[in-house]
Amino acid sequence: MRISEIFFSIQGEGKLSGVPSAFIRTTGCNLRCTWCDTPYTSWTPEGEDMTIDAIIDRIAPYPTRFVVLTGGEPLLQNDIVELTRRLRDDGRHITIETAATIYKPVMCDLASLSPKLANSTPLARDGGKYAEAHERDRFQPNVIEAFIRTAPDFQLKFVVEHEQDVEEIDRMLQRLPNVPPENVLLMPEGTEASLLLQRGRWVAEICKSRGFRYCPRLHVELFGCRRGV
Repeated sequence: MRISEIFFSIQGEGKLSGVPSAFIRTTGCNLRCTWCDTPYTSWTPEGEDMTIDAIIDRIAPYPTRFVVLTGGEPLLQNDIVELTRRLRDDGRHITIETAATIYKPVMCDLASLSPKLANSTPLARDGGKYAEAHERDRFQPNVIEAFIRTAPDFQLKFVVEHEQDVEEIDRMLQRLPNVPPENVLLMPEGTEASLLLQRGRWVAEICKSRGFRYCPRLHVELFGCRRGV
């Protein structure tokens, strides 16, 4: 498997925010969002080839049973299903963080699904050469439904940049069955604490009015936007 980094930190986003976790970050992405905060896994993917045994050995010393598989897009990895099986055999709690454009029968306890809004489309970056494919693939209702159907728990996490983004979220939710509002997470876009706070205030008001869950970026607030946190 192509791995960008493995590290021990706290989960900064979602239902398990604050939980000490081992992070396995794969490299490679099929979307390349314009505001991607891990460009070393998407726009200029970096990493090393590792066996599943080597990955398991690397996280073994970390004092936690919680493991987060993230990226990039972890579902692109050929051995991702086998890795989740091995982690489950080790008694790990597994979170899959995915844009939900690809479905594979992974074993997980929490499917963290992050379908992308129009604010993510790279219209100008690299001359816009990835924009058409991104726009075509960024929202796959059938894939999201498959994860919701098979995962013990799930969260739908939307990166919000403008207040009007909520209108697009409403349209997406109308195409998905039986999504409790508390499973819909709104996260302000940004990699600086000051911008997150500024956007977070009106995002929180939207959550209050709709019953959605506000999603902080706790790791950014604590450590800044850098690798290994």
